[in-house]
Amino acid sequence: MAGILAAGSSVPRYRLPRELIAKEWGGTSAGGEKAVANHDEDSLTLAVNATLALGSEDPRPDAVFFATTTAPYVEKQAAATIATVLDLPASVRTLDFTDTLRAGTSAVLAALDAIAGGSAARVLVAAGDCRLAEPDSPTEQNLGDAGAALLLGADPGLAEVVATHTIADEFLGTWRTREQEFPRAFPGAFEAKFGYGRVIGEVLKGVLAKAQLEPRQLATVILPTPTPRTPQAVAKAAGLDAKRQLQESFWTTLGDTGAVQPLLMLAAALECAKAGDLILVVGYGDGADAIVLRATGRPIPAGQGVARQIEVKRTLPSYGRYARFRKLVRKETVTSDVSSPVILWRDRKELLPLYGGRCPRCGTVQFPKHRLCVECADPNGLEEVKLARRGRLFTFTNDYLTESPDPPVTHAVVDLDGGGRLYVQLTDCEPERVEIDMLLELTFRKIHEAGGFNNYFWKARPQ
Repeated sequence: MAGILAAGSSVPRYRLPRELIAKEWGGTSAGGEKAVANHDEDSLTLAVNATLALGSEDPRPDAVFFATTTAPYVEKQAAATIATVLDLPASVRTLDFTDTLRAGTSAVLAALDAIAGGSAARVLVAAGDCRLAEPDSPTEQNLGDAGAALLLGADPGLAEVVATHTIADEFLGTWRTREQEFPRAFPGAFEAKFGYGRVIGEVLKGVLAKAQLEPRQLATVILPTPTPRTPQAVAKAAGLDAKRQLQESFWTTLGDTGAVQPLLMLAAALECAKAGDLILVVGYGDGADAIVLRATGRPIPAGQGVARQIEVKRTLPSYGRYARFRKLVRKETVTSDVSSPVILWRDRKELLPLYGGRCPRCGTVQFPKHRLCVECADPNGLEEVKLARRGRLFTFTNDYLTESPDPPVTHAVVDLDGGGRLYVQLTDCEPERVEIDMLLELTFRKIHEAGGFNNYFWKARPQ
């Protein structure tokens, strides 16, 4: 059967200790911390950076599916943006899966159907979520932000699919209408007992019957974890050993990452899975999806794994900084940023997949692509070249005057590997750590919202 060829993740570097949330509202801390997207991150940028963490660009996907409950647009596809960043051909199939917490696993099932039906040989499933909880609510300590990506194909790769099962169920557990900014839920244990426990119990029985497996044969079980205690009762009722079989949910360190959570936990499980290990993944929301996988034991290329990204972090100093990131604090400011759809269309190859130019005469790589070479002034035009996404800091300045939710704004010039010099902003880095020749990597971010839409480009951060 089909399988997972590669897995990647994107964990924001900022953390908000739950004790700061509790202190702000005079409540009780649930312990630990949660991952908070920077002010220049959203569900799309997290999904893009998780995709870049997959490593090699080959093999290229024939389809791109984006999964989230917090799409950056109500009416505009995000999967098409991801495909453009990856420099995929226009023939690629793109689709967004939204409005349910099982969007991630549903996108995986749709990808498997596309591969089985022959409409795609490889499908990229990229997920990102940045759910905003209502201030001074129990949910505020629960929700965290993250991104995850899976590349699926007809070969087993890292893990082959053994069986799948899905259930649709009309149950008003957690919801958010177009007019509501924050997720809502009926108070108490109503959803856990009559929704979560019932539906996940049914989907577990269904997928194990299809796979002809006993619960004890599973090496790792991935269950949605809105709170640390929620999966325990389901695991016990299903005959699972919670301590031995349940995958770490990262709730204490990252929080409930929504539609991303099952895929993020799967990426972590694959990093340490042995050949033959059976892994069960479950997604929940208006029903449930279940997928049984058999790990091949193929090593995952060294890189930014989930555990490593959790370790590399910056702690927010106050609840106020978090409130500024999330625009919970309203400020009347005048922005000088200018943009238009015409500019985005004209410069789309430079802005998203990051193309520059190379002089055919002297070989100098430069960005942006000019008519004349900046080095030898050759007037015959430049050859198109894709720029590297790693480099060294050439020079910088810390700007304390520009308005920013995370001051100061560090403007930098980066010498990219393979040639080219790029002027960008630094992000995810304390100003006192910035130094000449430090190693940097480019990260896809939201620059501003001029023109009434999201303007995306690249920033740099420490490797």
